[in-house]
Amino acid sequence: MRESKGHQQLVAVQGHNRFLTLHDSEDFYSAPALSSSGSRIAWVSWSLPDMPWVRSALWVADVGADGRLTAARCWPTPTAGSVQQPAFDGEELHVLSDHAGWWQPWAVSFTAGRARWRCLDPTEADHASAPWQLGERHHCPLERGRWARVRYIAGSAELWLKLTAGLPPARVATDYADFRHLTVCNGHLYCIARSASRLDSVLAVNLENGRVQTIAGGETPFPGTPIVTPRAFRIPPSRGVHEEVSGFWYPPLGGESGNQPPALILIAHGGPTSTAWPVFNPQVQFWCHHGFAVAEVNYRGSAGFGRDFRLALAGSWGEADVEDMERAADYLVASGRGDARRLFIQGRSSGGYTALMAMTRSQRFRAGASLFGVSDPGRLREVTHRFESGYLDWLLGAADEFSGRWQERTPVLQAHRIRGPMIFFQGGQDRVVVPEQTRAMVEVLEQNGQAVELWWFEEEGHGFRQRHNQIALLENLLAFYQRHSQKCNDGARQLR
Repeated sequence: MRESKGHQQLVAVQGHNRFLTLHDSEDFYSAPALSSSGSRIAWVSWSLPDMPWVRSALWVADVGADGRLTAARCWPTPTAGSVQQPAFDGEELHVLSDHAGWWQPWAVSFTAGRARWRCLDPTEADHASAPWQLGERHHCPLERGRWARVRYIAGSAELWLKLTAGLPPARVATDYADFRHLTVCNGHLYCIARSASRLDSVLAVNLENGRVQTIAGGETPFPGTPIVTPRAFRIPPSRGVHEEVSGFWYPPLGGESGNQPPALILIAHGGPTSTAWPVFNPQVQFWCHHGFAVAEVNYRGSAGFGRDFRLALAGSWGEADVEDMERAADYLVASGRGDARRLFIQGRSSGGYTALMAMTRSQRFRAGASLFGVSDPGRLREVTHRFESGYLDWLLGAADEFSGRWQERTPVLQAHRIRGPMIFFQGGQDRVVVPEQTRAMVEVLEQNGQAVELWWFEEEGHGFRQRHNQIALLENLLAFYQRHSQKCNDGARQLR
């Protein structure tokens, strides 16, 4: 794929700097795959304003001797859905499609101008994550009815292999909680795997016996230092909220105190169509080693929990996600895993938006932190890149039709409702959340007499890359949390 004059094309590379345009009628292209004979090609396309996890289509074409395509045709899913990761098993086409509710593997065959979709695995689980990046691969046909697939169960990934036609599939590499970039070569399945207690690993799985070998990575992050591992939690549906919400809770190092629940940092992941996985995160370890508990919440809209859960955020951003963060806070406090007086909420990018909206509508949180978070969705809509140009209208509704909703869910316009202290971190070169958004938010809070801190890093963009700036962010955020935790403790002592 390449970008050309404001749109994408599917191209073939012919020699040095020579390109043959194969197809260019769609807005976006991804995941081209050739059949074993090289005579057929499949790919995925989608058109604005959709994102690829909302609605996308499968295309198939014949490949001529000169490399040009003929008989290119779009094959929509039987019902509305999103497809990804086409792959051929010989000449049979396999794809992942969520039109039945989950990203499941399907075989697609074509007869008399019609497509037949046959489900290869009815397990009610997503077999892929949201396609934010090109080149992801979560399934591999292995010929003779064998296969390798990833399943996401309750927010954690499992790697499954079927190596013998007459036997059921088996789960392998059970110590890992996420798998990416599955590739087959010379009788082995290779992938990048992540776990809660090791650095990322490159695994080789023998396709004759299923034996797993770590061939790179996998080191213990901090030799001689304990690693805090996650504990899954699930919040059942409640009156008015039909969806179960889940996440991962990390206790402070040394365990829970019998006398007092720990201060708790709730983290809203970015995206917002992304996911919090139970994998090693050095920043989570940092908080736990300094006496804080941490909860990463997979609120409505997160990927990995089926199509309905993922699409539940449509028109409800700043409402459903915030409500689920509140539900998580209440649930963890009630179960003794967080101190109601020392609850903090933080997020990056769109997670920062969720944190800001939570601070405007809830008194649960002692303080909040926005790490280059969205404070003005309208401004973001004006400057965002083409890929996400329709995303905000999906999240909040069309701006011209739902202007009141945009007003109510724009943090900079609702900043007067924030009653707790806030801290902001912003890069001066950020092209996603432009710096003026954060400056305007801080100015409004200052004018209202609110306690607010702004830490500015002129040379950083959207996400801090330089080591000394990452250290400064953590140190200043830690001081902020400790200071406001101490104030709560002091107040409690005075009451006694």
